[in-house]
Amino acid sequence: MDRPVAELDLTNASLYINRELSQLEFCHRVLAMARDPNLPLLERVRYLSITSGILDEFFEIRVAGVKQHATFGAIQRNADELSADELLKNIFAHTEILVAGLYATLNDDLIPALSKEQIRLLRSSDWKDDQRDWLKRYFSRQVAPIITPVGLDPAHPFPEPANKNLAFLVTLEGRDAFGRDSRRAVVQAPRSLPRIVELPANLSGGERCFVLLTSIVRYFVSDLFLGMKATGCHQFRVTRNSDLFVDEEAVDDLLLALEGELSSRRFGDAVRLEVAIDCPAEVSEFLLDQFELGEQDLYHCNGPVNLGRLEAIPELVERADLKFPGFRPSVPEKLRHSENIFETISQGDILIHHPFESFAPFVEMLNQAARDPRVVSIRQTLYRTGTVSAVAEALLKAARAGKDVTVVIELRARFDEAANIELANALQAAGAQVVYGVVGHKTHAKMCMIIRREGRRLLRYVHLGTGNYHAGTSRAYTDFGLLSSDQELGQDVQKIFQQVAALGKPGKLKTLLQSPFTLHSGILELIEAQRQKALQGQPALIQAKMNGLTEQQVIEALYKASQAGVHIDLIVRGVCCLRPGVKGVSENIHVRSVVGRFLEHMRVFCFGVAEEREVFLSSADWMERNFFLRIEACFPLRDPDLAKRVYQEAISNYLDDNVLSWELSSDGRYRKSKKSGKHHSAQKRLLVELSEHP
Repeated sequence: MDRPVAELDLTNASLYINRELSQLEFCHRVLAMARDPNLPLLERVRYLSITSGILDEFFEIRVAGVKQHATFGAIQRNADELSADELLKNIFAHTEILVAGLYATLNDDLIPALSKEQIRLLRSSDWKDDQRDWLKRYFSRQVAPIITPVGLDPAHPFPEPANKNLAFLVTLEGRDAFGRDSRRAVVQAPRSLPRIVELPANLSGGERCFVLLTSIVRYFVSDLFLGMKATGCHQFRVTRNSDLFVDEEAVDDLLLALEGELSSRRFGDAVRLEVAIDCPAEVSEFLLDQFELGEQDLYHCNGPVNLGRLEAIPELVERADLKFPGFRPSVPEKLRHSENIFETISQGDILIHHPFESFAPFVEMLNQAARDPRVVSIRQTLYRTGTVSAVAEALLKAARAGKDVTVVIELRARFDEAANIELANALQAAGAQVVYGVVGHKTHAKMCMIIRREGRRLLRYVHLGTGNYHAGTSRAYTDFGLLSSDQELGQDVQKIFQQVAALGKPGKLKTLLQSPFTLHSGILELIEAQRQKALQGQPALIQAKMNGLTEQQVIEALYKASQAGVHIDLIVRGVCCLRPGVKGVSENIHVRSVVGRFLEHMRVFCFGVAEEREVFLSSADWMERNFFLRIEACFPLRDPDLAKRVYQEAISNYLDDNVLSWELSSDGRYRKSKKSGKHHSAQKRLLVELSEHP
């Protein structure tokens, strides 16, 4: 740097970490879980699969976007000021290291460890004669009939493999039935075929033996080309741009427009090519030409091109000793014997901490609402629900029972679009009113409001949360949900529903902060209030937990607060563009990331010290999209006991973690927290204190 850091303008690019490179750092932290010998072996396999999936989505969305910027010469506006071309070079260099680490973990750590536990991933060179005979029958009966090889000639141009689909380029000798001398063919593996095949027990010698579809196709591929000889069979996989583009203002029906786009997603522009490590250079070059990719887009894989498919092994192998211990989410004490959930909630707010506490009470509230003659109306937002949803079933019951049901479904929830379209159609058929939110803004807020007639009054009961209304993720993600009969809170929730479903301005909210209107300015004001306290010599503290921190104005505000002497603790699971520990700028800011058994998903914002502390829960991260391009809700915990509980469980508990936490350095790298004193795992503590064990 040409001048002292203390003199830097807070917009200086050196003070910001690039978003994409930060996301790759997150991949490294997840991969570290797969490498950790202290974790159960099958869970390590699962973490390897998860890392591969995160990297896939990174290319499908983030790299695809950067490549578009580079192609069209778009101006880079990120705070780090890296040009698109510079960023791509950095991404490719970092990703090469990451990919090498993935396959080294598989080959050097996991496969040997699995073998010691009599779980074997067999290569073709390992097959015994009886295993080979069985696999040949499997290939001829289960694989060959549904594979259609395409020989490449003027009448058969290179086919377009779907996004991330396993395919093979086969080199051939000889002539086919028509006398054609086809030198190359493409074999695509239908998605209906399992990528991992388990051998029968009588052929496995007391072990669990698995064979990759890749190995089966490569070994028997000549059987697909009668009269010809396959001289090579090279697996490959192409990753495509999967971001959907729909001009919402130019279409009359968003649902129909999205349905049309979904069919083309699988065939977007190619952004990455993966081949086996032994793939000849001439084959790689041929494939790169077909997909209009450069050498920097090519990745050599020392194993299967899709490590995500290895997730089948933990699913197929029932070995409790090689998995995390089981647990049962508990039900909050106030709700355990409650016959009428509305009467219980009316006695005081109830907080539920997932996955340690059960999602079932919320589902039961919806089911009771569907049955209760006093309930007149249900309002619900849905972002992700899963393919089989108890929440959706309860809403369908309510609609069929004649309740006034309005559901705001976000059709553009990435990779859940098809499921949400299907749900929207089902709800409409049942008589519910379905709206798709607001043009230009995704509805990401997690809100439910039930209006119940009690005497002459209509009372509002609400559920506000940090996570999706998804039973599956409620068992795997850490989130909070609040059940409340606070009427001021309910009025604010009703106003947001009115905003989304109707036209007009329903008025100012009393308790909630809301994107895209007041959340960004509200967070800046809360940060500034702590800065002013510090300047006045008063105790000042900011502590927050979220999934991502990228928004520049918020980061600048945190820098200013740090310079004023505010102590700031940030627990950011994934992307963080703030650079902590810079002298004169962010010395008072500490950033950590926790990666464990459960995905850290909650958003908790705390401002102030002790009795003056304000605690908020939110569906929003501190990212541009959440502040300006989404409808989000951020709500205060007005019950001091609940606020204290959230602070203890979600903030102080995680700040004490020295097992699962990583600390972000000013160089943008994460390092595992040093274990000092007694080992403390935040997630393990919550499992012990809140959940039930079989």
